[in-house]
Amino acid sequence: MFLFTPSVICKPAMVVTSNAAPIPSTTSQTTGRQPRALAGAVLAYATYIDDLPKLTHAIERIAHKHASLQVTPAQYDIVGKYLMLAIGQVLGAAATAEIVDAWTAAYGFLASVFIGREADLYKNQAADGWLGWRKFRIAKKVAESGNITSFYLAPSDGVVPLPTFLPGQYVSLQLAVPSLGYLQSRQYSLSAAPRQKGETYRISVKRDEGVPPLGIKGIISNMLHADFNEGDEVELSHPQGEFVLDPADKSKEGAPVVLISAGVGATALMSILESLVPSQEVAAPVKRPVSWIHASFSSEVKPFGEAVRKIAEENENVSANVFLETLREEDKLGVDYQFAESKLDLAKLDHEKELHVGDSRSEYYLCGSEAFMVEMRRTLVALGVEKERVYLELFATGDVGDE
Repeated sequence: MFLFTPSVICKPAMVVTSNAAPIPSTTSQTTGRQPRALAGAVLAYATYIDDLPKLTHAIERIAHKHASLQVTPAQYDIVGKYLMLAIGQVLGAAATAEIVDAWTAAYGFLASVFIGREADLYKNQAADGWLGWRKFRIAKKVAESGNITSFYLAPSDGVVPLPTFLPGQYVSLQLAVPSLGYLQSRQYSLSAAPRQKGETYRISVKRDEGVPPLGIKGIISNMLHADFNEGDEVELSHPQGEFVLDPADKSKEGAPVVLISAGVGATALMSILESLVPSQEVAAPVKRPVSWIHASFSSEVKPFGEAVRKIAEENENVSANVFLETLREEDKLGVDYQFAESKLDLAKLDHEKELHVGDSRSEYYLCGSEAFMVEMRRTLVALGVEKERVYLELFATGDVGDE
């Protein structure tokens, strides 16, 4: 076993590929998340080389993200080259021909797994007549809260209806960043249910002001908020993602769905919520009890408040509970929130009526920060929920552990 610095791989590879593909998030690079994710994937493969089914979910998630970024087989060759150089640099004289050959073969097989799965995803894109990046025009820009704005995006080529997608999926959005001199892309959840004859996609973007200790502001989110208005163009890739719910799955009729989010994590779950209630624009869903559980710092930054309240009022199978850490004078109990001056605390909710922990068919969808999702999953498992029925959406590069 050996240890190497992942940035030894990523930085040279980024230089080589920068003219051909969008470079990963500068925040992920600065914090080391992107290179750690690459190293983690390779080392996980080495660990489970004799038990690859354990990596199925991780491979699926990474393949979807790669397909959203239009990763090509040639780019795997570039990364592989610098991976081998990094191993040689760290091991020095210990990097025997046998060791290098073994790692080369292992990486080659892992790359072939991803390339094969991504080829299938690209075939699905081609079936929708959409390969590569496609220009979209901002048809409408709507403030959802003090720091979250929705962008309704219509295809610039006018070809509609847009391909449908599964609730919970995302698109990659690509922009040229003049201050950096290269393209940047970000993944944004589609925040409205798929329409049967949809003419726009909606994404809802939080303005990222950065968090301590680094305080790095999100380049793309701030550009979208400050510089992009109705009529401006962006580029999107075809919807992707494995964090999904099929609202028409008849085998799930009557099985409760519990949607648990914090902050901007509500975006992916809003698409799922909308897809689970009847609408003229949305394909008819099977009827399932739905529990919406959300936490925001304040009502000022809480997204979709009125829309969620309306859905809960009009659909007897939907309940909604909102936790606010701070209150304003105008906030009303039962309207703007159910629990005040509190982070999201599952212990305050009815375990059967709102969490449905006694129903072995219940499914739980979590979206928020890593710490939030880990805490919520740990609490649900402690209440008797099988871990396999708890689904997590990951905003950032890498994976989420149990600790």
